[in-house]
Amino acid sequence: MLGLRSYSTVALIAHIGAIGVFLVRVLRGIVLPPLRLRRIVFEIYTIGWQSLAIILFTGAFTGMVLGLQGYHVLRRFGADGFLGALVAKSLLAELAPVLSALLVIGRAGSALCAELGVMRLSEQIEALECLAVDIYNYLVSPKLVAMLIALPLLVYIFAASGMLGGYFSGCVVLQSSPGDYYQSMKGIIDAATIRMATVKSLIFAIFILTVTAFYGLYVHEYSGRGALALSRSTTLAVVIASVGILLWDYLLTAVLI
Repeated sequence: MLGLRSYSTVALIAHIGAIGVFLVRVLRGIVLPPLRLRRIVFEIYTIGWQSLAIILFTGAFTGMVLGLQGYHVLRRFGADGFLGALVAKSLLAELAPVLSALLVIGRAGSALCAELGVMRLSEQIEALECLAVDIYNYLVSPKLVAMLIALPLLVYIFAASGMLGGYFSGCVVLQSSPGDYYQSMKGIIDAATIRMATVKSLIFAIFILTVTAFYGLYVHEYSGRGALALSRSTTLAVVIASVGILLWDYLLTAVLI
C-alpha cells in the first residue's frame, strides 16, 4: 500500500511538472518568430466573438437575479439604496470572472481540446513536426494570446450586462431609485475591484488554455487513441479546468482582497 501511494504521488508530481513544461514552451512560442497575427485574430474571433452571445445572456440574467435577491435583503435593513454597489461588487470581484471562465471552458475550451486531440490522433501533429514546424508557436501560442485578450474583455462585458440586468430588476421592476443605484455603483467600483477582475481573468485565461490544450495535444499519452480516448480526454480537461477555476478564485481572492 505504501509503495502504491508513493507511486501515485510521484506520478502526480510528474504530471504537474509535464503541464508546467508545456506552459513554458507555449510562453516561449509567443516570443519566438514568426508572430502569427492572422491566427491570433482568428482565435480571438473563435474564443471571444463566438462566446459573446452566451456571455451577454448569462450576465444579464445573473444581474437580474442579484437585483431581485439583493433588493429584498437590503430592504430589510433600510439599505436598498446600496443595491447598485452590491450588484457591481459581486459581479466584478467574483461572478463575472468565474462564470465567464466556466462558460469559456464549456464553449471554447472543450472545442480547443478536441481540435488538438483530433490533430494528434490523425497524425497531423507528427506531420508538422516532420516539416520542422514548432507546434507550440504554430498551434498553441496564438490561442494563448487570443485567450489573454478575449477573456478579460468577456469578463467586463459580462459585468456590464449584469449591471444592466440588476438595474432592470431593481429599478424597473421593483421601483428602486435609479439615482441611488448608479451612485452607489460609482462609489464601489475602485481600482482594487478593477485590478481583481483583471488579474483573475488573466490567470484564468492562462490556466484554461494550459489545461485544455495539454490534454488535447497529449491525448495519446494520457487517454490512448480512438474516439473514446478523445472524449475521455476532453471530459477530463473540462472537469479539471472547471474545478481549478474555483480553486484559483479562492486563492486569488485571498491574496487580492
